[in-house]
Amino acid sequence: MTFRLMQAAALMMVAACGSAPSSTAAQTRNEQTSNQRPFTVTEVARFTTPWAMDFLPRSGVRLTAAALVTEKDGRLWLINTSTGARQQVSGVPRVKVAGQGGLGDVVAHPDFAGNQRVYLSYAEAGPSGTSGAAVGYGRLILGGGQPRIEGFKVIWRQSPKVTGNGHFGHRIAFAPDGSMFVSSGEREKMAPAQDLRSSLGKILRLTAEGAPAPGNPFNDPRADSTRDPAIWSYGHRNALGIAFAADGRLWSSEMGPQGGDEFNLILPGRNYGWPSASYGSHYGGGGIPDQHRSRGFEEPKLWWSRSISPGSLLIYTGNLFPQWKGDALIGALSGESLIRVDIEGDRASKADRWPMGERIRAVDQGPRGEVYLLEDGGRLLRLEPAGQTRR
Repeated sequence: MTFRLMQAAALMMVAACGSAPSSTAAQTRNEQTSNQRPFTVTEVARFTTPWAMDFLPRSGVRLTAAALVTEKDGRLWLINTSTGARQQVSGVPRVKVAGQGGLGDVVAHPDFAGNQRVYLSYAEAGPSGTSGAAVGYGRLILGGGQPRIEGFKVIWRQSPKVTGNGHFGHRIAFAPDGSMFVSSGEREKMAPAQDLRSSLGKILRLTAEGAPAPGNPFNDPRADSTRDPAIWSYGHRNALGIAFAADGRLWSSEMGPQGGDEFNLILPGRNYGWPSASYGSHYGGGGIPDQHRSRGFEEPKLWWSRSISPGSLLIYTGNLFPQWKGDALIGALSGESLIRVDIEGDRASKADRWPMGERIRAVDQGPRGEVYLLEDGGRLLRLEPAGQTRR
């Protein structure tokens, strides 16, 4: 199915069954919090300021234990997750490290086996003390000494650059059609999330070279040439997780303010409400209207009224944990947990919460279907089914 057909199908399904408010049994039911984990935990390695990781695919399938790990301080590592051995990768762009800013996401191109292309997101300095997120790519050269990135070039920049050091977003996900999605935080400025001339507070759809992708909902200069043609959806606060399900649907996990963290199904052209609607409150007091759909905003599929601070998102596709297949795994920062959300088509319900005792910055899937967690405190952990002997 082409991406346009998947888009049309998603819109028709939402029109048919997506109008129900999210205050359903699926929303109000709490996760099953349990210290009885269905997995064992093994420490693989330690880092200083880990932020993201991605396994290197071989021939389009993840058959290797080699992964890349970013550290917010500006370092990129190549690690063998079987042994924990690691090498620092040179050729990383200069990043601005301040607050939440620094080196961010790392994603291998779907055709990495053919082009060795690796994408990085990061915070870069601007004029007069401003900064903004950027995305670029280069070729990862392996063998013959220290691994390195060659020919790195920037292909997208957050606009406008603003003051402050928060809410960069800058997660990356490739769609089934090869286009690239980037989450762009609203930089704690709120109002730009509703401004279609700005890339702040948006989820963007780009080509692999960084141009606005054809078919984007606002990519029509005849309608309004001032709108950012890369915008796919808007009204976002700080989406730190974006991932595609096997059926082509795009999901995101998003930081709310004081409460109101969200799990969203991302649809083209939709407005997700920030800062005009939220199930949370402003810091220091001050309510925000809850109403979404009645005011033209897209309802979150789920929300958490006590903040979990979702820092990452994985849609699990492996066989090692068959009971999780097709479900979302969310790493919680302030919630210090691994959270599972059950996904059925365009519906989502809260399932499990496993306390981990540490802030979980990133979640990724290994080549055998094992799950990896990056803690803010530095550890890289491997999760495997309890009671199974590793082969």
